[in-house]
Amino acid sequence: MSAASCCKLRVLFVDDEPLIRQIMAVELPARGHDVTVCEDGASALKALSEKSFDCAILDLQMPGLTGWDVAARMKELAPDTLAIIHTAHGSMDAAIQGLRMRVFDFLPKPCSLFDLDGMLLRVADHRNLMNKTIALEKTLRAVQGGSELVGDSLAMQRVKRLTDKIAPTDSSVLILGETGTGKELVARRIHELSPRSSMPFVAVNCGALPEQLIESEFFGHRKGAFTGADVSRKGLLEVADGGTLFLDELGELGKAMQVKLLRFLESGEVRRVGENEAFHVDVRIVCATNRPLTDMIAAGTFREDLYFRINTFEVPLPALRDRKEDIPALAQALLARHLKGRRVPEGFLSRDVLDVLSKHDWPGNIRELANALEHAVILSDGQALSPDDLPGSLSRQRPRELGRDELASDVGTANATAKHTTIQAMEKELILAALVRHEGDKPKAAFELGIALKTLYNKLNQYQAEATARAG
Repeated sequence: MSAASCCKLRVLFVDDEPLIRQIMAVELPARGHDVTVCEDGASALKALSEKSFDCAILDLQMPGLTGWDVAARMKELAPDTLAIIHTAHGSMDAAIQGLRMRVFDFLPKPCSLFDLDGMLLRVADHRNLMNKTIALEKTLRAVQGGSELVGDSLAMQRVKRLTDKIAPTDSSVLILGETGTGKELVARRIHELSPRSSMPFVAVNCGALPEQLIESEFFGHRKGAFTGADVSRKGLLEVADGGTLFLDELGELGKAMQVKLLRFLESGEVRRVGENEAFHVDVRIVCATNRPLTDMIAAGTFREDLYFRINTFEVPLPALRDRKEDIPALAQALLARHLKGRRVPEGFLSRDVLDVLSKHDWPGNIRELANALEHAVILSDGQALSPDDLPGSLSRQRPRELGRDELASDVGTANATAKHTTIQAMEKELILAALVRHEGDKPKAAFELGIALKTLYNKLNQYQAEATARAG
């Protein structure tokens, strides 16, 4: 990505002097900018209502509407456009007025091309900073880890090698994998290892966008473009200008939006909803999906030309069940994130817990592992984790747990007893009966009984010990 593409701006230049307009109509495009030249304030407002600009350089003294008048209207008409007053009548009063009007800066008249370049560089820096801020607001989470890919299994070594190779390029990437395998993490790693790392990374879940607003979300819109468009708004592609746009769950895009995305990938041009003129943005597209796009192409629900356009490189992510040797390292990393970066205490993750984790098939992949560990941390009350702290949905290998038939047999025996001699016996009957009703689902049984899951496990371990002692 060149510095020129990073600093390319859409500039509105307004001046009533023909010679100055002619010079700017030549010099600004020669510097890589897209320029619209207007002779007065009225034509400037018309241009602002039809097209998006990064900045407007406004002559202060013009017949009819002055530069101040245009700047005042811009706050409502084009709030994202920076106003620059071009004047030879600089004074303290003008500076105070500029602050009140939220003018970005002043440009002396006549100005040198050096002054003009410096001003536009500041505009570009401001634009990039605002885009990164918007991107951060869209992707910030309560706790968010870095882009490090955890695990040294052969499968993950292949993923790391491939991402390291393709990151420095501008090629499009398609990341494939089941839900919860860490596709966004791989996309972030590609971005952070690329020359675009200082620019925005914008992540969007295509399946979460309302169908009626999806074009506006991608391309932006002008105020009044449709019902509810009360203000002008940048689209995701414009926010990601200079950086990377990550499209997760790409297979959820409808055919109409697939056509528009393909057109952007071919031209690099964006046209806000409600505008007639398009402008160019420089965005790298990284996509991900858990759906078989080739099957969707055969079924006619996904465009083949779009598939080839986004699939210069394909990165397949392994399921967690196919790289269980990475579970200890993943568990440590996830616990550190849950503990907000604090060091995981020695012995906090026991061998017994790791044994349980390694025997589960993880249909929800890393996301399920993260949820299981968060569940365990909460139940552990800050103590070292034990298998009893893990969710009941995990496969536990315990020393001969009571089976459903044995539970039913114990309930029958208890019911056959005419007289309960102790409160403990009544408690046992209630617990075993609840387990039978819920087919052995311990979290549901504990919820019905109104006791902590950990308490239920303690009771069952006690009953197991008593049964073993009787058998011995």
